[in-house]
Amino acid sequence: MLRRDFITRLGAAAAALPLAARAQETRKLYRVGFLGDSPAVFADAIEAFRRELRDLGWSEGRNIAIEYRWAEGRLERMHELAEELVRLKVDIIVVPSSIYTEVAKRATSTIPIIFMSHAGPIESGHVDSLSRPGGNITGLSVMLPETSVKTMELLKEAVPALSLVAVIWDPATPSHGPGLKAVKAAGPALGLRIQSVPVHSATEYDSGFTTIVGE
Repeated sequence: MLRRDFITRLGAAAAALPLAARAQETRKLYRVGFLGDSPAVFADAIEAFRRELRDLGWSEGRNIAIEYRWAEGRLERMHELAEELVRLKVDIIVVPSSIYTEVAKRATSTIPIIFMSHAGPIESGHVDSLSRPGGNITGLSVMLPETSVKTMELLKEAVPALSLVAVIWDPATPSHGPGLKAVKAAGPALGLRIQSVPVHSATEYDSGFTTIVGE
């Protein structure tokens, strides 16, 4: 699904949370915290998000303000910015993925958090279920464990002689662990051996591929 579609739905989801219940109250300027990597990465998403909010009756400067915070990929900075949004007492926090969801969750258990896309919200413990998320977190799931297993099945079907599959993953991303676990569990039944290749940053990809080639 295109990111624009994600944000369009996100605007509707945001309106369904406490903000919507107070949509007729125009005396207070409600605050939306947006915690992301950089404005360059989310330029189209931000524009779609703003447009959908306008369509729902939320106008920046009139009844809503969006507090953007950009971590530039630095994990320690993510925590600082999430805590800053909590101190600002924003009414809702929007995050792009599972790693930002985890950061926001650690910062607050009361402010509603909406993730734009999450690979494994149940497996990472961020929601109780897709139909009843519980707590203060909700959003859109791409169901990484299930889709990863399906990918392995399709690979085996396409290449019957396949016996070894390398999986590059980031231990710092909450949804990657459950995805890897699901693939490893499915491997034996498919006649596949799964090679785990953890990387912690983009600079480790070269060494990761070297490890794969040397296996």
